Amino acid sequence: MNSFFIDNGANELQTADIVSQPAVPLSPSTNDLPTLGDGECYHVFISYSSTDYQWTHSLINQLESCGLQVCYHERDFTPGRTVLENMSDCIQESQKVLLVLSQEFVRSRWCLLEANISLFRDCLQRKPIVPVLLEPGVSVPLHLCHLTYLEANDPDFKNKLLKVLCTPNHQLQGSTVVPFQPPSIYNGKALLPLIAVNDEGLNQWDCGLFSDMEVPDQLRLIIQDHEKYRKAVRMINSVSQNKVWFRPLWVRVLIYFTGVIFFLIMAAFSTVLAFATGHPLITKDKVHPTGAWLITTIIFYCVPLGLFIQISLWKNDDIKYIVREMQKAIGQANIILSEEKVLMGCCSNSKIYLVYINLNGCKQEFAETFSEEGSAEDMFQRALTFFSSGYACCLAKRHFPFPQPSTTGHLEGGVCFCQYVSQQLRTDQWVQQ
Repeated sequence: MNSFFIDNGANELQTADIVSQPAVPLSPSTNDLPTLGDGECYHVFISYSSTDYQWTHSLINQLESCGLQVCYHERDFTPGRTVLENMSDCIQESQKVLLVLSQEFVRSRWCLLEANISLFRDCLQRKPIVPVLLEPGVSVPLHLCHLTYLEANDPDFKNKLLKVLCTPNHQLQGSTVVPFQPPSIYNGKALLPLIAVNDEGLNQWDCGLFSDMEVPDQLRLIIQDHEKYRKAVRMINSVSQNKVWFRPLWVRVLIYFTGVIFFLIMAAFSTVLAFATGHPLITKDKVHPTGAWLITTIIFYCVPLGLFIQISLWKNDDIKYIVREMQKAIGQANIILSEEKVLMGCCSNSKIYLVYINLNGCKQEFAETFSEEGSAEDMFQRALTFFSSGYACCLAKRHFPFPQPSTTGHLEGGVCFCQYVSQQLRTDQWVQQ
């Protein structure tokens, strides 16, 4: 694995195509430089693509002329060590991380690896990360969309950048950096699915359990309130606790044999009654052939055959029952998660699909449609409960059970949520998915 990183890095550093960008006219700042703490050697580590070498080094020279200690790979990586080791240590030794985001940066695995490591450090130690959009229209990676950013073509870029870099980390709450809104290119895209922690050995008629201890990395950077995720998962796990406690196989066999024993007791009672009325199937001296046939059929044929049929029906029903109950719980959970632009869906008992989706446009459509009734919010939540699980599955699998609508919805190049609900209602499917 290390050799892969080395070769990838070498190829990146040797790229000859250099895109000329306008120089950033930074001038020495009078701001007090932040004091380097224990283990810190640099004020900022800069990650960039070699195609942006000219613009970035112009920036580096001007930052260093202001007295800032800048770290970058071409000069400060230690020869003989793996790229991954160098990268991790340099980020650890820097107060902040600056990402020069361009189309080439996004395409480069090398640069994205640096970004991922810096995000990992940020999660652990709250290390500030400052993305700089070098050019308009950059498709910012989804795992960076939660960060604040600066635009290189902003007339006030130099002042904003110096203010951020010269502000102590614990004071950056009031910085002038503005929130970055995820571009529409990520809207409707699937994230990695969640797999049940009890997936191994999980029967189809059992309910999967999902961990609510740790928020997955992909969601940690999207969902701001992590407790919402944990609450949503607990709602799904409640299906196992509340819906399947009476459905284990041994309980069903016990119930079935209890019924069989009851039937035999009733048959014995009928035989005794027949004997008392003068029409016995069983007498002291012999068993009437009809009685013998009846008893043999019950014990050796009806009981095993009935047990087999019942277990088969129970199993088949349970597979549908469990998924149906999980979909109900996921619909309720999506009322919470939709506020964080995430939806869940399931088609089986062991896997939950996750999609990144902005429902603001669809919610506004509900508000306009049901404005007179005054129940727009209730109708939207009801739609989430009934249809959001199936919608998330369709988005994740990139397949809808109906033709693409002719009208344009709120999801560019795809079916939006209100279009999906409309299609389901046309088929009278206002039922749990």
